[in-house]
Amino acid sequence: MAKQSIFGRISTLVKANINALLDQAEDPQKMLDQLVRDYTNSIADAESAIAETIGNLRLLERDHQEDVQAAAEWGNKALAASRKADELRAVGNTADADKFDNLAKVALQRQISEENEARAIAPTIATQTEVVEKLKDGLNGMKVKLDQLRAKRSELLARAKTAEAQNRVHDAVKSIDVLDPTSELGRFEDKVRRQEALAAGKQELAASSLDAQFESLEDVGQLTEVEARLAALKTGGAGGAIER
Repeated sequence: MAKQSIFGRISTLVKANINALLDQAEDPQKMLDQLVRDYTNSIADAESAIAETIGNLRLLERDHQEDVQAAAEWGNKALAASRKADELRAVGNTADADKFDNLAKVALQRQISEENEARAIAPTIATQTEVVEKLKDGLNGMKVKLDQLRAKRSELLARAKTAEAQNRVHDAVKSIDVLDPTSELGRFEDKVRRQEALAAGKQELAASSLDAQFESLEDVGQLTEVEARLAALKTGGAGGAIER
């Protein structure tokens, strides 16, 4: 029963459609990890069951060989006893000849018994041999499937990492999109423009203040000239322009 159960598990796992299982799984990576564990455990169980089955098969084969060999030996003994009986009968020793004939009959009976045992074991050996071959094929199929699972898992992990890297690159490129005013670069450019505008405003304000200062200097110059002419009027009596 245990061997049949192992054989059934091997058959089920070998026939399993990995891609279909992955399509139905919410988390393909977890599904693959679980499948790898299941296959690894099942392979270990199958190897143990197959080893036991092979061991039993070899015992049956040994018993069969011993029965065949024993049958041959009893046949040889029967032949030797029969020939001895013929020799004794040829010389007129009928009593001893009958004894050896009886021994030949006993040997023949033992030969028949050993042949029957060997014949009875043969179908079981054939059946067990077929089972062992199927188990071996199934085990090899499981090992191939396990290799596929591991490769699929590696492929899935690589694809996941690639997709993650692509998303990071996409996010990074998006964050520095020069045409996007909401991007980090756009916000930084806006800040620079505001600072530039502030600096321009300060320069304009400073220039305006400087012009006012020069204008005040011109006013001072005019007042100074008026005062000079007034002094000249007082001293010279004439109110004309001062010669220079």
